[in-house]
Amino acid sequence: MNHDNQAIAKIRMMNDSLVCLVFGLLALLPFIGVPFALVAFWSSYSARKREQTLWNPAKPHRQIGLVCAAFGALIWCLVDTVWIYHAVFEM
Repeated sequence: MNHDNQAIAKIRMMNDSLVCLVFGLLALLPFIGVPFALVAFWSSYSARKREQTLWNPAKPHRQIGLVCAAFGALIWCLVDTVWIYHAVFEM
């Protein structure tokens, strides 16, 4: 029974890593990437919690997704902020 639980936990961890990669890449989309970055951050956190006890063969996918999400969130938050500022105050 313990092996079944470990297998399920490992599958969920690998799935979270792949979800992080997909949403991290979607976070690079202009203007709409920030919500995708938040989902990627959450998926990375979920996978990272399980990596403490299990080996994650999809760890590089999680790391790439996390980097893309961080880059996308940073860039698009700044661009969106400037765009909204100009829309509101530069009429």
